[in-house]
This record gives sequence, C-alpha cells and structure tokens, in this order.
Amino acid sequence: PLEQAAYLLGWALGPLASGPAADRFGRRAAFLLPLMLSIPLGIGVALAVNYLMLALLRLFFGAALAGTFLSLYVARLELCDPPHRLIVTMGAGFFWVSGELLFPGLAVACKEWRLLQGAITLGLAVVALCWWCPSLFPESARWLLATRQLEKGQRALRSLAEGNGVRLEEDFYTAEHLFAEQQSPSEELPPPRYFNLCEMFCTRVIWKNSLILGFTAFIGSGIRHCFTRYLTPYPPHFYFPYFMVAGGEAVALLFLCLTVDRFGRRPVLLLSTILMGISALLLLALTQYLMPWLILTLSVLGILTAQAVSALSIFFASEVLPTVIRGAGLGLILAASAVGLAATPLMDIHNSRGFFLHHVVFASFSILSVLSIMLLPETGGRPLPDSMLEGECQRRPPLFRSTRRHWDHLPLLSPRSGEGTYDPASYARLVTATKKMLGAHSSSDSQLRMKLLPEPTHQDSAVEGM
Repeated sequence: PLEQAAYLLGWALGPLASGPAADRFGRRAAFLLPLMLSIPLGIGVALAVNYLMLALLRLFFGAALAGTFLSLYVARLELCDPPHRLIVTMGAGFFWVSGELLFPGLAVACKEWRLLQGAITLGLAVVALCWWCPSLFPESARWLLATRQLEKGQRALRSLAEGNGVRLEEDFYTAEHLFAEQQSPSEELPPPRYFNLCEMFCTRVIWKNSLILGFTAFIGSGIRHCFTRYLTPYPPHFYFPYFMVAGGEAVALLFLCLTVDRFGRRPVLLLSTILMGISALLLLALTQYLMPWLILTLSVLGILTAQAVSALSIFFASEVLPTVIRGAGLGLILAASAVGLAATPLMDIHNSRGFFLHHVVFASFSILSVLSIMLLPETGGRPLPDSMLEGECQRRPPLFRSTRRHWDHLPLLSPRSGEGTYDPASYARLVTATKKMLGAHSSSDSQLRMKLLPEPTHQDSAVEGM
C-alpha cells in the first residue's frame, strides 16, 4: 500500500509541474519530455535494490506518466470541434479502460513484477520512438494563436489543412486574416503573451469554476473506496473488485457518451452526484439492515456514478478553462482527483481503521457538491474559450428554462421553429468570407475614394498659378 500511495502521489505532483509547462512551452514539448523521462525511471523501478528506492522511483515514474497524460489530454481536446469533443475524449477513455482490463493478463504472463515493469517501459519506449514525426504529436494551433505566436500558428494550420486534404488560399494565412484586430499589415505583430497559474487565482469566474470541478473530481475519486470495500467479501477477493471498478468505468463512459451531449454537462453531473450521494448515505446508515443483494446493488451503483462524476468533472473543467491557462488549471483538477484516489492505499495501510469517518466525510461532501454544481455554466456545443476574458464571460444559465420563447418577427426574416444547431461547414465558410472581405476592405476603400474625387480642370490650375 505504501508503494501505491507513493505512485498516486506522483500522479498528484506530475500535473502540477507539467500543466504550467504546457502553457509556457507548448503541448508537444510538455508531452515528449515526461515521456522521455519515464523510460529511464521505469528501468530504474525494475532494477530497484531496496524498498525506499522502489518507492521514490515509483513516485517519479507516476509523475512522468501524469505529465504525459495531461499534455495529451489537452492537445487532443484542442484539436476537436465542439460536436466531436465528447466522443473523442470518451473514446480515448475506452482505450484506457482496455489497458486496465488487459493488465491482469499481462501480469499473469510476466509472472514477476520486474518483468511486468520492463514490459510497461518497453511500450513507453516504442511510443517515444515516434517523437520525430510531428503529424503524430502535433502542436496545438489553438494554443499558438491564443498566445500570439503567429508564424508557428500559420505552419500548424497549414499542416492540419494539408493533412485533411484541404487546400486553402495563401492569403488565408496572412497576418490580417489570423489577427483581424490589426488595422494595417504594416503594424508590428504583438509579442507572445503567456499566462501563469497565479493570474488564474486573480480571476473570479474561472477560479470559481475550477474550484467547484476540482472539488467534485476529488469526491468522485475519494468516495470510490467506500463502495469497493463492500465488494471484498465476494470471491475472488482481488479480481472481483478490480474488474468491477474497471468495468464500471467503461459503463460510466458509455453513459456519458449517450447523455452528456443530449442533456448537457451540468444536468448529467448533477444527477450523477445525487445518485452517488444517496448510495453512500444508504450504505452508511442502513448497511446492517439491508439484504446482501441490495448492498451489492448500491455498491455497484455508487462505483458507476463515482466514475462518471470523476470523468465528467475533468472533461467539464477542460472546456471551462481558457486555452492560455488550460494546462495549469487542468493540472490542479487532475491533482485533486489523484489525491482522492490515494485514499484507498492509505486506508489499507491503517487496516481500514477510520473507515467510518472516511465514509461520513465523503458522503457529506457529495451532498455539498450538489449545491455547488448549480453555479457552473453550460459548455455543450460552444467553442472553447481562448482568452482570460472569454473564460470570465462564462456565466451559469438559469436553473429553470422558461417555456415561453420570445422571437423577433422581423418583416424580412421568417421565424424558425427551433433553435439553430452548430454547423461547422457553414461557420467555416462564413469566417473565411468575412476575413477576405476585411482583407480587401483597405484596398477597395482607397480605390473608391480616388474615383469619387473630381479630376482637376484647366481653370483650377490657372487659379492656382495666380
């Protein structure tokens, strides 16, 4: 248990270091550096000669893996458009669950933990061999443009367009198209602007949303031990709780895929938190009066909802945080989630002493988080915020939607029967046409001004000579 606690402590410290690095040096650099460091650390874990060395190397190994996970999570999210963000993120979660389900089989095949650690390190080395291929680990064009790195942003956009088989005109990559606020091409472009975590603490809305989602992620991860403890009497004593947690994570991701885009982030997170709190409270107060099958049902329901709360809180936070501080802010959320996961090995160290207090605290926190979720905004179908100002403008929607809809019945526009949906193709064509109009505005304005001025006559020149 102490080695597991050290490993999870590394998962808590890794995002705190790699998150600010991703916001300062880029998503690609913050992904490759921890990946390269994880290879010698993994070899060191396999060759550890004493327990202290093993615990320390496992701590640093977990920190490197957490930094790689965070950078990959952020870069993947920023490459997606609004309709596909949820599916791509949850699809990556299914690969994670597949690895968890295959891990016991790999452990049985290796038969020794040193060989198992070597096999894991070998897989990381195979991934690291592809570092030279930028198409496999592209830099985030959204981050480059949000931090005002125009030239690198041009190259990233061109690479993405050519990779998708789209040929854009050369004037699309000019400065006046990428930065519409520049009044003339002769003006110098602004220098790159980077933000740090301290500037997020000075905000109001961004810090509030991050605090709430970090709190829910911590509860969703920490309360899981309250439910898995009731699964230990069922044989086999090790594999049944492990596969139940891994399978519950798969079911929770499937539940999120089917409901989040349809009903919204906030309602699904609220429902999952309520069910998680009710299951925890019923097991806390009525365990000795409930039948075994009902205890098992409540435990499984609690595991499913806790997994959903944790995964949705992290995904929700990645959409709420602006691009310029997304790495550092999401690092705090992942660190809070890892601290909650560390509750399981810490309780095992003390032989489950204090479990009742642990259960009471997390069950109470789950009810408290229900009230705080009401203050979150809704990000479904909206583009990701890039600047601090856009992040501060995200306000919570009204709790109850009005049934009366007020439409503007203009004489030249026919009213629609419902709200418009996000159309990426139409939006892209509109942006391209608008940028072309803005780029041609300066030249056409000067030509029009020359046409409107009257030509000088012979009488005007004679008068000027007198």
